[in-house]
Amino acid sequence: MTTIGETAQSPNCISTAEVIVEPMVYVVDDDRLMREMLSSLFRSVGLRVRLFESAKELLQSELEDAPSCLVLDVRLPRLNGFDLQAELAKSNIRIPIIFLTGHGDVSMSVRAMKAGAVDFLTKPFREQEMLDAVTAALERDQKRCSEERSHSDLQGRFALLSERERQIMALVTGGLMNKQVAGKIGIAQQTVKIHRGKLVRKMRAKSLADLVLMAEDLGIRGREKEKS
Repeated sequence: MTTIGETAQSPNCISTAEVIVEPMVYVVDDDRLMREMLSSLFRSVGLRVRLFESAKELLQSELEDAPSCLVLDVRLPRLNGFDLQAELAKSNIRIPIIFLTGHGDVSMSVRAMKAGAVDFLTKPFREQEMLDAVTAALERDQKRCSEERSHSDLQGRFALLSERERQIMALVTGGLMNKQVAGKIGIAQQTVKIHRGKLVRKMRAKSLADLVLMAEDLGIRGREKEKS
């Protein structure tokens, strides 16, 4: 679990693909009846829910390591919904937000969406409208979590490479042939082949094209590494 304000690479994503955690919907609304209604609605379709009366209460809480979304009332006492959105962004908590208000206008909606909200609903809303918005938000967060886990795994494999293997990976994925790589870094072509074979196995690349995609994701394609 992660307390808001801590530094973390993936504050609300599970750390391993093997662990399956059910999604979580957070609700922040100072209206008790609205909180209870939303809780009942989400639980009726099998979603887990956590309720908060204020933005401060959420900020002082721990978020579960699971794909999630936030249903957030705009008009809250002291710290309003937009303020909370900004605080979450500063803490690198990239949770999809669905804003909810009884006094919305176009400018508020535009402000919310520009800051990254996934939807902006006005009260009263249709239950299906809310469920559709939450479903879309959770799918978006699940995709982000999956991408972050994949990138983290890729970085782990890259960390196992020697400096020479990293250097050769960058040059090979930049379009150079083994002979060109050998001439560029001053080693024998056969040595390049040996290092290339090792790095391909360590990175678990199925083809050169696969290795190129990995290099692009890591930001090293074509960038020559210093000699070890």
